[in-house]
Amino acid sequence: MAEKEAAGALGLAQKAGKLASGDLGVKEALNGRSAKLLLIACDAAPKTEKELKFLAEKASIPVMKCMDRAALGACIGKAPRAAVAVLDAGFAGLILKKMNV
Repeated sequence: MAEKEAAGALGLAQKAGKLASGDLGVKEALNGRSAKLLLIACDAAPKTEKELKFLAEKASIPVMKCMDRAALGACIGKAPRAAVAVLDAGFAGLILKKMNV
């Protein structure tokens, strides 16, 4: 249930233009420190996960593992995604709350 509610919040964030997805978009958000939360798919490649976690930790951005790549992409209306970066503190807080963190 928590992931379903978080998926709804991710969809809203996407429609509001407050998400970065795809390899380049997520890395730019992490390097530019505009990301407020990083969500990594539970089935992301280990190399991808390690690289994104390193960038997030360097920028003091919280990281969460959640749903699989297909579900992560589907909830934002895109192809499967290994990671998405939430660019708004309000949406980041809402997603963390929905995921019971």
